[in-house]
Amino acid sequence: MLSTEDFDFELPEELIAQTPLKDRTSSRLLVLNRETEEMEDKHFHDIVDELQAGDALVMNDTRVLPARLYGEKPDTGGHLEVLLLTNTEGDTWETLIKPAKRAKVGTHIHFGDGRLTATVVEELDHGGRIVTFDYDGIFLEILESLGEMPLPPYIKERLEDPERYQTVYAKENGSAAAPTAGLHFTQELLDKIQEKGVKLVYLTLHVGLGTFRPVSVDNIAEHEMHSEFYRLTEAAAEQLNEVRKQGGKIVAVGTTSIRTLETIGTKFDGQIKADSGWTDIFITPGYEFKVVQAFSTNFHLPKSTLVMLVSAFAGRNLTLAAYQHAIDEHYRFFSFGDAMFVK
Repeated sequence: MLSTEDFDFELPEELIAQTPLKDRTSSRLLVLNRETEEMEDKHFHDIVDELQAGDALVMNDTRVLPARLYGEKPDTGGHLEVLLLTNTEGDTWETLIKPAKRAKVGTHIHFGDGRLTATVVEELDHGGRIVTFDYDGIFLEILESLGEMPLPPYIKERLEDPERYQTVYAKENGSAAAPTAGLHFTQELLDKIQEKGVKLVYLTLHVGLGTFRPVSVDNIAEHEMHSEFYRLTEAAAEQLNEVRKQGGKIVAVGTTSIRTLETIGTKFDGQIKADSGWTDIFITPGYEFKVVQAFSTNFHLPKSTLVMLVSAFAGRNLTLAAYQHAIDEHYRFFSFGDAMFVK
């Protein structure tokens, strides 16, 4: 039995990147070879050398919503912070509200100039609340003007340019957090990769905040994953099947792309088909990968489900050795940090 403690490591606080680098591609890249166990220190733009003509590079085109809203209760003037997590249907959302004890069922909340109001309709665990919004106009436009980018709690610095917390290919609105492995790409780098003969393929997985939640149980088999919405189109599935047929590799960008591809591979017995739905797949050591053959990812939180996923692919000991190497070499960690390429 593997325990949560088996994925712990000491991370000096100064290695948590607080701001993004000016040039997205100048992040460092630790290349980890699973078979030889070799590690190479490179820069992210060198990822071109790790890809071959005929491979597919699979990216998550979700776009982060400015999902943090500050409102007040019209009856008491009490202030509340509301974080949108998942659009359940219509104008109803699953949210996190702080302080939760002030947000009982029936509570009304006004935002900005009152163009947007919300009513709490259900209480969930851990400060979660289901709310229904009321407004005139287009919800996303109102959100753009009233909301803030929901940066993870370990980032204390203010983000000057909100677009730096979006990938350059972000398109489908719906995430509460960025698929951070994709933040290192520029359009120029993607063009260069495509010129090499690599197929660029996009899927969508809307990232929920559950991704960042620490595992609170000791036995990882008891951990329950949050559900996230994913979609792989017919055209994307065709591209991936063509790459497979020609003997190319399927290379995922980030854990969200991995989870989507492996959800589909698990559902269809190793085959890749167009599909959409909700996934709560939890990939831990012992899992057999069905689709993904290599991937890039950022450096993740100790004891997180994301470190467990990387360990499932590269092995726990090698993964933790790579993390120790990154710490010794002063790599930058988490959302705005450096990356690793695992092959």
